[in-house]
Amino acid sequence: MTRNAFYAQSGGVTAVINASAVGIIETARGHPDRIGKVLAGKNGIIGAFKEELIDTSSEPESVISGLRHTPSGAFGSCRYKLKSLEENQREYTRLIDVFAAHDIGYFFYNGGGDSADTCLKIAQLSRDLGYPIQAIHVPKTVDNDLPHTDNCPGFGSVAKYIATSTREASFDVASMSSSSTKVFVLEVMGRHAGWIAAAGALASDETTEIPIIVLFPEIPFDRARFMTEARSKVEQYGYLSVVVSEGVRDQAGKFLSDQGVVDAFGHAQLGGVGPVVANMIKQDLGYKYHWAVADYLQRSARHIASKTDIDQAYALGKAAVELALDGASSVMPTIVRTSDTPYRWKIGSAELDKIANMEKTVPRDFISEDGFSITDKCRSYLLPLIEGEDYPPFSRGLPDYVRPRNQLVPKRLGSEFAI
Repeated sequence: MTRNAFYAQSGGVTAVINASAVGIIETARGHPDRIGKVLAGKNGIIGAFKEELIDTSSEPESVISGLRHTPSGAFGSCRYKLKSLEENQREYTRLIDVFAAHDIGYFFYNGGGDSADTCLKIAQLSRDLGYPIQAIHVPKTVDNDLPHTDNCPGFGSVAKYIATSTREASFDVASMSSSSTKVFVLEVMGRHAGWIAAAGALASDETTEIPIIVLFPEIPFDRARFMTEARSKVEQYGYLSVVVSEGVRDQAGKFLSDQGVVDAFGHAQLGGVGPVVANMIKQDLGYKYHWAVADYLQRSARHIASKTDIDQAYALGKAAVELALDGASSVMPTIVRTSDTPYRWKIGSAELDKIANMEKTVPRDFISEDGFSITDKCRSYLLPLIEGEDYPPFSRGLPDYVRPRNQLVPKRLGSEFAI
């Protein structure tokens, strides 16, 4: 039986999430006897509620393939967390109505931990209400915090950008340190997991030694210890770079950058820890500083994306369709590392009830004993993930990215739905 597929992008987008979309769409197009159209939700799952479904079959192959080198979410994303069926049956009933109206039998949800939870709920909904739909979660998160997969698409490219930026900015600070700025602070994403911050330490190696302090969410911030280490680095090298995760907490467990605001998922809205740490340095040590927040730049930098990351993002999209065609549901395709040197990996899968609402933080043996850097074990883990270049095409000096038309299919339900 041929049925349509629904695909949606969720949460913060990445430099390679569209590569997963391409993997899904191209693989589905190769099975016209099983999958009809791939209908993408306009702005994620919200598109399903509003019955705003993008007909990806209306896009030529050149546009779909061009999405592989285009950053961000081509079909729009959102932050929207479904409550349980008991708490909000209205939303679930609406989803089933939309899926039934458009003969959708496959559900591919491309996102992080909260998205895995939504996908799990859709799979449970299918069983509870007797509507046949196969729900497959496609991993994506720059935070690299999904369990049961070696790494997450999106992370390798962020890690490459942060490692590169830390090295380049450190060269800048070093050149000015004798008479001007002595400390550069770079704030990176990472609420509870310091994977991105850890990547900053890759900027220093045996051929290019750079004084770097990494501040991890996993290590409580001790101001006195940090200042002692910072002073020591500046006295030895003349300058210092600090890579700080937005999720760094003090000894009492409070985020240094917590402003008392929450996002759509109820998480503390973070950001601003860079200037907090920089001001501490000024107050305690008197050094002139500069700080920067990588923010959207780190997750949208397709121009310097990791080839490993792009290849894995596409492979996981492809694998999601293959899992669905094999009859799987409530699962997520995963990356399984089989070797560090040479780096080798393969595709596996994991059950969503072991992934949803769980986080994988940086192991303690990946963090140096003093808590300010990474170990050789962590370096061996990270380096393969940032390897390889796959530059986008350029036109007139700028990346030549594509934008699909995102033509909507006609609505079949008469009622509007407010969310």
